[in-house]
Amino acid sequence: MARRPITTAPLRTLSRIRGFMFDLDGTLLLSDRSLGGYEVLPGAIEMLTTLAKRQVPYVVLTNGSAYPPAEQAAKLRKLGLPVTDAQMLTPSSVTAEVMRRNGVQRALVLGSPGVGHALREAGIATCTYADADPSAVQAVYVGWHPDCNMKDIEAACNAIWNGAKLYTASDVPFFATKQGRSMGYSYAIIGAIRRMTRAPVILTGKPSLHALRFVAAKLGVPRTAVGVVGDDPLVEMQMAVRGGAVGMGVTTGVTDVAAWAAQPVKQRPDWVLTSLNDLQQVPLLSD
Repeated sequence: MARRPITTAPLRTLSRIRGFMFDLDGTLLLSDRSLGGYEVLPGAIEMLTTLAKRQVPYVVLTNGSAYPPAEQAAKLRKLGLPVTDAQMLTPSSVTAEVMRRNGVQRALVLGSPGVGHALREAGIATCTYADADPSAVQAVYVGWHPDCNMKDIEAACNAIWNGAKLYTASDVPFFATKQGRSMGYSYAIIGAIRRMTRAPVILTGKPSLHALRFVAAKLGVPRTAVGVVGDDPLVEMQMAVRGGAVGMGVTTGVTDVAAWAAQPVKQRPDWVLTSLNDLQQVPLLSD
């Protein structure tokens, strides 16, 4: 299909790309609201297979934090998506690195069992509200937590009032599923905690520059050479614009062609893809 460029010089922009970051929900697949069932989107398997054969570096970065990267990657491979454990990134992967830099040794985690996995692998001790001493944690980390209750919120507030910093995997209200848009739990949880504490939030998932720097390092390319492929103007495209990466918006998630064209500059992609197979036209792949 023909390109639908948003900028006046898409080919010049696309020639910068040396590696790709793909969003997951709404870009490569659609999950159900329980995150238990998946539908691969057209062109996803073919495009990733082409990149792998051409030895073009790529990673998948989801804002979902329910599963550890290796577990999520295994699920994708069962669907036919060629994603290795090392290529699968979650906000918790980024969080672990940011917390280590900030000297965090113990964190209160509000999330399902997989949320704190990457932190523990990085040597950061984690706890829940049931075993939390508010004075003994340096950070509160909020991720995928459909079973969050007031005990979680209270423990998080007490920890913050005792000096802990507030981190979150995602600050996005909705994400794309097979049943339409679904609520981002961490967004609602953070809202409750901030209403009580007024604490600033350290966002580690998209659209943070923490996430883009992490991606670029994994790919081994400069931030400006990353092709960011995603479905959400407030998430992937905002990150790409902020970080000087190349933004490519898909129409299979929360945003259609008309909605992409209507986006303000800070959320506008360099290119709207009518299919992931359009990426074959990127100079890196068409040489």
